[in-house]
Amino acid sequence: MKIVTYNINGLRPRVAQYGSLLRLLNSLDADIICFQETKITRQDLSADLSMAEGYEAFVSCCRSSSKTRGGYSGVATFCRVTSAFSSQEVALPVTAEEGFTGLLEGPKISDKQLPEFSIEVPLKIEGFEEDITKEEILKLDCEGRCVITDHGHFVLFNIYGPRADAEDKERIRFKLLFFKILQKRWEVLLNLGKRVVVVGDFNIAPFAIDRCDADADFEKNMFRKWLRSLLRNSGGCFYDVFRSKHPERQGAYTCFSQHIGAEEFNYGSRIDHILIAGPCIHEDHEVEEHSIFDCHVTHCDIVTEFKRGSSDTLSKWNGGRRTKLEGSDHIPVYVKLTDIPNLPVHSTPALAVRYLPEVRGWQQSIVSFLRKSQSLQQKEDASNLSSETSCELSSSQENQGCTTGINQEKKEFFAKRKSLHPIKDTKRAKGSSSSQLTIKSFFKRPGEEPSFSSDQIFSDEVDVCNSQDMICSKEKGNAATLEWQRIQERMKTSLPLCKGHREPCVARSVKKGGNIGRLFYVCARAQGPATNPEANCNHFQWASYKSKDKK
Repeated sequence: MKIVTYNINGLRPRVAQYGSLLRLLNSLDADIICFQETKITRQDLSADLSMAEGYEAFVSCCRSSSKTRGGYSGVATFCRVTSAFSSQEVALPVTAEEGFTGLLEGPKISDKQLPEFSIEVPLKIEGFEEDITKEEILKLDCEGRCVITDHGHFVLFNIYGPRADAEDKERIRFKLLFFKILQKRWEVLLNLGKRVVVVGDFNIAPFAIDRCDADADFEKNMFRKWLRSLLRNSGGCFYDVFRSKHPERQGAYTCFSQHIGAEEFNYGSRIDHILIAGPCIHEDHEVEEHSIFDCHVTHCDIVTEFKRGSSDTLSKWNGGRRTKLEGSDHIPVYVKLTDIPNLPVHSTPALAVRYLPEVRGWQQSIVSFLRKSQSLQQKEDASNLSSETSCELSSSQENQGCTTGINQEKKEFFAKRKSLHPIKDTKRAKGSSSSQLTIKSFFKRPGEEPSFSSDQIFSDEVDVCNSQDMICSKEKGNAATLEWQRIQERMKTSLPLCKGHREPCVARSVKKGGNIGRLFYVCARAQGPATNPEANCNHFQWASYKSKDKK
């Protein structure tokens, strides 16, 4: 069995990058795929983003009403199965739960498999001066940061740990409480003899070896101390699977800053982890002598081929903070387990995406739309057939000849229009009710001639003029683009040179503080280790300017 964790930095752009959700999932070639930072809300859920043939999905989306966090975070666990509704496969979970506090509405992993997890409130937690309220605990699950799936032989946590800046006291408190409550959930399961697998983006690098150019005080951070306290070499229950398999590997990073081109020189940090704890599955061994890590974990590594820096055409950073590189700013991590027996036949849990009303409603609305369109088309065909028949019966030979002449003029006009300007125009003259296209016009039979009114002919003449204006505007736009490119070239020659490489710097501006808006210049190269002379030389220079007060 192969489990992959991957912060995809937006599910929608990754699906677009690969062409479909199925191609994205297949590219990871795993039985269980855990995504973080999906950046989709429940309202955004649709079949193309959450359902793929051969996979069952379990998601948690951000429920926060905050403008700064709406559509933010989000996790999704995709399980590869051969039979969706009933299976013996371990990849298909027995039960699933959104969140980890037990306070969210919905299915819980608390039926016959596990006892209900409950938190008595108000709660006293070490590191917090005041008691923790129920409302504060509930907020931990409102940002869509955890999905739990019980696979019988182990319970899998897919988590996206909060980020907290040093000066943001509120988020620091949120992050600390998030991990403290999670730890309580893990302890309950382990005390019951369960096996726990935790994967995801923790937003924590535990050791100095896990961060490029870590300073002397790096490991003193409270969150790094907390994470290390969970590990076996510090008296905890969990194995950091990657570091346990590769204890001395240097430069093993999973996250790279987009704003400094960090991937180009492998200037990153290892914050995406796989933790595992609990006894082995073998019934003929004592728990104290054997663990799931020792007996069942065979491989664990970072999937470096997903690094954007693997291709020169994508990785070259041009010094601009707005540079867009294809792909996520994280790299997947995988673990392989062996000797995991099948489970008794079980059904897909109720939390699966296929059962969510948002996705079911989306599918039903599409089906009903197609049915309505088909019914409407049939009615229109019948109505048009009746009107055409009555028209033929009442028309005189003289009127037929007149109509034929007009239609011939229309054909000649549009043949000439098509030769001059083959662009298909859909605009119609304003104020003309007859100029609007009907649904029937999109379902014309092959060889059937369209019918036009005199207003439509006039409006098409206007469209020809408008199209010519568009061509002129496009030519002007191209000229403006070329002029701007020439200006940029001249600007490059006027930029100061960095001291380390004697290359043109890039201009920046201060975003906050007393010098807000003031320009400065920095080295244009990507950030890298201090020992690498090819990386950014840390050149900094204020731009000279004249004060407005001076005359």
